[in-house]
Amino acid sequence: MMSTQNESNLPPTDPSEVESTASDDRGPAVQDIKPPSIGYLLLEGRALGELLTTYAVMPALRRGPRGDGHPVLVLPGFLATDTSTRPMRRFLKKSGYAAHGWKLGRNYGPRAGFEDRLMVRLLELRERYGRTVSVIGWSLGGVYARLLANRSPDDVRCVITLGTPFNSHSKANRSWKLFEWVSGTKIDKVDPETFNHIRTTPPVPTTSVYSRTDGVVAWRSSLDDHGPQVENVQVPGSHIGLGANPLVLHIILDRLSQPEGEWQKFERSGWKKLLYPQPKDSSKDSSEAQTEASVDGAQPTEA
Repeated sequence: MMSTQNESNLPPTDPSEVESTASDDRGPAVQDIKPPSIGYLLLEGRALGELLTTYAVMPALRRGPRGDGHPVLVLPGFLATDTSTRPMRRFLKKSGYAAHGWKLGRNYGPRAGFEDRLMVRLLELRERYGRTVSVIGWSLGGVYARLLANRSPDDVRCVITLGTPFNSHSKANRSWKLFEWVSGTKIDKVDPETFNHIRTTPPVPTTSVYSRTDGVVAWRSSLDDHGPQVENVQVPGSHIGLGANPLVLHIILDRLSQPEGEWQKFERSGWKKLLYPQPKDSSKDSSEAQTEASVDGAQPTEA
């Protein structure tokens, strides 16, 4: 089985991306990573092309594995609502899944009682279907997906995050100042327990989908740790278009179709080798990532 979780041994697109590596008192070791370049941010207009491409290849996507009817909770990104995830949810419903939005309005970030309301939504779907719930989170929505899985792993079947920053200081993106202004929450003041639930890899099958040309979130901040139920999958594309990217939708269908308790990492064979890049030697992930950080002027962290 070929693993896609080791892209961190690839050289950075921009050597200035990684500033330093450090630990803080809020949880696991984290990296100080610069936000994406302005050039990548300006390329976010690609999202429209990704959406149009999805419509063009929809017949091929429909040939993917049929779902088993289990519930899927889809969480929107920062400042987005369920409207932004409606095309994905419609696609998942037609593919055989009971896809649902979060019904919590616009995603303004953490607010008083918000996590508890989100947990209620998860447990509502768990009880309604009598089955564990797969959780898909787009960008900031992925932060909440990981939080739910860490708080209530017995109720979560798997987690799929799309362009979600979770392994770095939370300013490794182009929207953190807007986030602080809108949410009224200083990132440096977020409850340490919440950070632990975000940065700690959930004890359920976890897939992080990311793009190295993401113009909003630094791609390195979306790389998860090693583990038998953990993987990172790289796709070409924008941040804004991740939820409509046909390669992402294919990954989602493939991941959701894994039998519960028999999850296997995403395998690229045939045409997938051309569209889903992977390092030449994935077995060197930790050691090469540390070496790379040192070359870029950073201090290596412990594996």
